[in-house]
Amino acid sequence: MSNTNDEIWRARVHLAAANRLAVYDDLEEGIDNHFTMRVPGHDDRYLVLPFGLHWSEARASDLIVFNEAGQVLQGSGSLELSALSIHAPLHRISGANVILHTHQTWALALNMLEDNRLLPGSQTAAFLTRNIAYDDGYTGLADSLSEGERLAGALGDKHIMFMKNHGVIAVGDNVAQAYRRLYKLERVCRAQILAMSTGRPLALLHEEMVKRVEAPNPRNSHSQAEREALYFAAMMRVLDREMPGYAD
Repeated sequence: MSNTNDEIWRARVHLAAANRLAVYDDLEEGIDNHFTMRVPGHDDRYLVLPFGLHWSEARASDLIVFNEAGQVLQGSGSLELSALSIHAPLHRISGANVILHTHQTWALALNMLEDNRLLPGSQTAAFLTRNIAYDDGYTGLADSLSEGERLAGALGDKHIMFMKNHGVIAVGDNVAQAYRRLYKLERVCRAQILAMSTGRPLALLHEEMVKRVEAPNPRNSHSQAEREALYFAAMMRVLDREMPGYAD
């Protein structure tokens, strides 16, 4: 039981850290958007920051636990309707442990274009382009579970989704993996928008090179999972200096 409790507390700490990192990395909109995580040991309970708290205030002890019926099962504070509508069905259908949804600036700018595809114009982009799903039909504010179910169908087996005229979603097995995907996505969207703004032709990587870049390399000193864990640990150390308190 103690191991489960330790795992749940670690999940709380990591999700609170991700909320604060989104402020540090300029990925947030104050109190809006949502980061959720499945409660370890439960398939149908999820952690989220209660609506109304600024993401820079997020603490592990603040997170509430909710279910798909919209009930707050643990903690105090309210659950925002679109968080329920988008995240609960996505968790259930996709099987993702972590779901991060934002309206981050550079990814949203790309999603405002008629042709909003992320292009393989850099090494980092090459890791992402083949793992992005596109939801090209904005349907308005998310206010029912059917919208989350629709989005789950659009996501399929990808780990990032572009939501036309709306924002993005990144999913993962853990917070470190999902947040690193979200952060890198914003960086490559920014680079693409800046490159496009020059009006000059883009030099894109060809398909075979993209496959080479994204393929596992047995000579790498660290696995992808190790890189994700090291990255997030480093960013939590940054938070300890710049925005402490998330682990309370």
